[in-house]
Formats: sequence, structure tokens, C-alpha cells
Amino acid sequence: MAVAKAVVRCHMRYTQLITSKSCPRSVRSRGHELLQRGGFVRQLSQGLFSFLPLGTRVVARITKLIRDELEGLGGQEVLLPLVNPASIWKKSGREILMRQELVRFSDASGHEMVLAPTHEEAMVELVRSVVTSYRQLPAFLFQFQTKYRNEGRPKGGLLRTREFVMSDAYSFHRSASELNNFFPRVFAAYERVFAACNVPVLTADASVGSMLGDRSLEFLMPTDIGDARIVTCQGCGYAANEEVAVGSLPVAQSQPRSLEHVETGDAATIPELEAMLHCGRDRLTKTMAFLGSESLVLAVVRGDQEVSQEKLATAVHESAVRLASRDWLVQLGIDPVSIGPIDFPRDLLEMDLSVQIVVDSSVAETPNLIVACNEPHTRLANVNFGRDFDADIVEDIARVGAGSRCRVCGAELSSRSVVELGNIFKLGTYYSHKLKLSIVDSGGRRFYPSIGAYGIGIGRLMAAIAEANHDKRGIAWPRALAPFSLFLMGIGRSTRVTRVLEDLHDQLGSDVLLDDRSESISTKIKDADLIGIPYRMIVSARTLERGKVEILERRSRAIHSIDLQNAVDSVKGMVEDTP
Repeated sequence: MAVAKAVVRCHMRYTQLITSKSCPRSVRSRGHELLQRGGFVRQLSQGLFSFLPLGTRVVARITKLIRDELEGLGGQEVLLPLVNPASIWKKSGREILMRQELVRFSDASGHEMVLAPTHEEAMVELVRSVVTSYRQLPAFLFQFQTKYRNEGRPKGGLLRTREFVMSDAYSFHRSASELNNFFPRVFAAYERVFAACNVPVLTADASVGSMLGDRSLEFLMPTDIGDARIVTCQGCGYAANEEVAVGSLPVAQSQPRSLEHVETGDAATIPELEAMLHCGRDRLTKTMAFLGSESLVLAVVRGDQEVSQEKLATAVHESAVRLASRDWLVQLGIDPVSIGPIDFPRDLLEMDLSVQIVVDSSVAETPNLIVACNEPHTRLANVNFGRDFDADIVEDIARVGAGSRCRVCGAELSSRSVVELGNIFKLGTYYSHKLKLSIVDSGGRRFYPSIGAYGIGIGRLMAAIAEANHDKRGIAWPRALAPFSLFLMGIGRSTRVTRVLEDLHDQLGSDVLLDDRSESISTKIKDADLIGIPYRMIVSARTLERGKVEILERRSRAIHSIDLQNAVDSVKGMVEDTP
């Protein structure tokens, strides 16, 4: 006796869809506003977002797009724990480096644990436990996993959150040259991902930051709501993140003059000094105090510049430096207002800290500067580097600012606001050494694999797609990423219209959203435009009299009248042919 199988319908009706149309007034991103109003995401708390059914469908499409590209490079998918033992972070040295972003706690056994903001340590530990032969390399592993960073200033909706899902991938190679050969393949795969998302991207050199390693490249979308800035050259195409960009500032040449003491009263800031002394900011200097792991670093730049902490950390061979607090300096007897490189009172340091004075190269090249000299209400004028003071290090430690010119072609540099969508790193052997991942080669010699790391923030990319693909009506998703391919709706309440809608819904499958609400036609049309489904099929008594239905394309607004008899095949063909 045959057993009847239950028919499970996976088709979606609007009346069953869990959604929401509200949006906080504080949202300043048009893309994020549409994601909120369209019912894709809801904010739970600052920096924490829930994804509704429409949002999870988009996330699934983005994930598939990236997964297909990574598997095409030979990648194998894994899944690592969100919770990591703190011990592996201590081994890598990043427990201290990322202390502000790490959330720490103890488990039931009293072991120290962290919520992983990234997974380099855990991935290296995994490979160390399963890769036993050089023949298993190169290995390319990837995952889609939640991260948590104790972000102090979450903003921009999904662009800067505390908890987020990332596609992160890691490649392990027998040599640096093998990593160098693989790196461009991932670069090209990422370019294809962003092209499929219809998101404009620039690529730029970037800081390695807390990831450490040898080199980093960012994929950036230009936008006014960006949380980072990029420096570019229209002349030769040079592009770099603001923290690592290099440029040249004009230096006014003149003969060195005699030193002078200048009374400055209570003037402390660069604008105040500029107004009091009637000079340009390029003649002023400012000294900022930073803390490294074992040193106090005095960074000296011109008054028309800002210190790049990334460049400074590189100059003093630290993984990172942090700004010393005013209160801490005062406790040591150092006046933060009058701090300067001349006669700095090193004997006041009672801690086990050495002092390093780092001077920006433009300070060393500019004559007759005005410099703080560790005396209240006083500056020294006509200060010349080499004659009046020296430094432990002279290097480019300044951010590229207005008026800077390209070192490659000499054209003027400009900056613009961007959002970082992806990042690829050459980590080299840093983590291999720190976490003792070593393998014996064919000659019996032990080596440390060279590692590459590659990441895309899924929620951030979703927000970028909405930002780059919308009009005054709502979001216009690329077809491959839309929550549904077809929005099916009827005009009129005749039983024939309802019957045809139900029949089409059954035949078209699960990639269709049927609007079965008893709302006005204008409401249905507005909602269809808002959520951005690529095609809309409209069934009405008028079109059925002619044996037709209408198809509207969301992006072009083109309308096609097609035979009802061939409607299913016609719309499937349209959807398949749409990029």
C-alpha cells in the first residue's frame, strides 16, 4: 500500500511575512533607512541588529555569492567558535593590542575566555592540529561566522556595529612566493563579488593595524556617509588609506635665523598660536605624547599636519601606539601644553619607560620653526632641526593633508570619504611563529607557513548594496541578491483574479512573494518598490480579458504584456537572463 506524501508549501505570502516599516529618525544613511523601512533589519540596541526574514534572505544570497567564489579558488568551508580561550590571544600578543575591543569573561571552570573579534588565532590553532604534512599545503579555509568587537562608537547602522557576521578566509602556504602568487587570485575574486553586488569600489593600500602582518589592501566604496577616508591622486591613480598615505608638502626655504624666546601667554592650540604670532601653521610645530609597549614616544609634526598613529607605530617598531592621557602626563610632572622635543625632562619619568623622540621629515626639512620648549607660556622661534634639537628617528609620521602632492607624479592629492567593504592581508609568518605552527618540508627542514587573510563584512556589504542601489521609491536589488525575484500582485477582488494568482504562485516556486493583503493598490505598489524585488507580475480583470498579465521591471520601469498561457516560462526566462 502506497503511503501518501504530505505536500509542503514553501511559498511566501505577504500576510505571513514578519516585517516592519518603521525607521528611527536618527538614521542618516539613505540605504540604512530603506533597510529599516523595508523590514530587512531592526535595531536591538546600539551596535546590535536583528535581521528579519527579508534581510536573512538577502544575507543568504550574499553568502552564496561569496562561497561560490571562494570554493572556485579551492576553498573549503569550516566553522570556528565565537568564544576563544584567552591563552591563544596572549600567545599572539594581541590580547594587549586589542584590549579595548576584547570582551573577556571566565567560563564555569574558571578559564579566561574572549569573544573573538577576528579569528586568526583560532584558525592557526585549527590548522596546527590537522595539517601534519607539507603535502597538505597550500590550504585555503573559509567561514561565515559572528564576530564581536567592543566598539566604542557604533554608528551608520550596519556600517559600524558591535556584533557582525564576516566572511573570513585564510590561506596557508609553503613560502612567501606561493602566498604572493595566490594573493592576486583572491583580489580578483573579491572584485567579482563587488561587481555582482553593483557596488562601486576603489582599492587602496591600507594599514595592517591590529591584524599585524606585512601588507594590506582595502576594497572601499566612496560615499558621504563613510567612516574612513582615502587619499587619491588623479594624475597617476595612487590610492591609500589616510593612515598610511604618503605625500609631499611644500617647504618654504630661508636662511636659519637666531633663536628667540616668544611669550605666548595662555595660547595653547595651533589656531590660537597662529592668531597670536601672525604666522602660518606651516611654521608652527606640535608635539604629541604616545605610549608604546615600553616607551614614551614624542611625535613632532608641523602645525598643518596630524600624526598618523599607524605610521608612528611602524617608525618605532611597535604593533600599536596609543595617545598618552593628559592626566597621566601631569602626574609625571609634564605640562601637556608646553611639551616639546627641546630639553625634554627625561629624568621625570619614574616608570620603566624609555623616551623616543620621532620627528616628521617635513619638520626636519623646514627652517625657522616655532617649537614648544617645555616652559609654560613660552615658545622658541627660529628653531632648526639638527642645529637646535635632534631626534631618535626622522621619518614620515604625518597624515596626508590639504596641499600635499603625490610623490609619484607631483599632482595634488585629494581625499574622500569611503566605507571599507573588504580587506586582504599578507600576514606572513607572524602567527605561525607566535603560535608555533611549523611543518617539516621534503628535505626534513622545519618551516613556518606564510599566511594570507581575507575578509568581507556581510551586514556592511548589505548596507552598501542598499546605499548604491536605490532610487526615490526604495531599494533596487541586483537580481541575484534580492530577497525574492518576483513580486506577484493582483488588482481587483474577482474570484478569477484570485484563482489565477494562486495558480501562478504554485507554479512559480519559492522565489516569489505573493501580496495577498487586502490593501489598496497604491499601498501594494509602494511596498513593492520599497523592498526592491526585481520583477513585479500584475494580474487584473482587464488584462485577463485579453489573456494577458503584465510584468514590470523594478530598475528600468519597463512594462511587458505577456500571454497568461506562457507567463510562467516568460518570467522565469527574464529572471534567469537578468544579471
